[in-house]
Amino acid sequence: MALKLLQINFHFNGPWGNEMAQAYSELAHNLSETPGLLWKIWIENSNAGETGGIYLFEDESLLDIFITEHLARLKSFGIENISAKKFDVNEPLTQITGGKLKQLS
Repeated sequence: MALKLLQINFHFNGPWGNEMAQAYSELAHNLSETPGLLWKIWIENSNAGETGGIYLFEDESLLDIFITEHLARLKSFGIENISAKKFDVNEPLTQITGGKLKQLS
């Protein structure tokens, strides 16, 4: 398995924290069913007005399918200037530093 990481960031006016969790709970549940997605970390910086996510995928082909669909979804919400970057995962070094590379049960 060649793990791939996706980082998405974009400007956002809120809601933040628990309000964001309530507002986007349904989306989170939908994303949890994404083929090949092992996990997503939701990120937010209310001071900078920025949010996004860090996603770990089983492989690049599944990441590519997701990114096409998810960027279209974000744009349908009126979100522009989206930064999306793909990365390879160095598994041996990540394991040394305690990174969880498998889906938590």
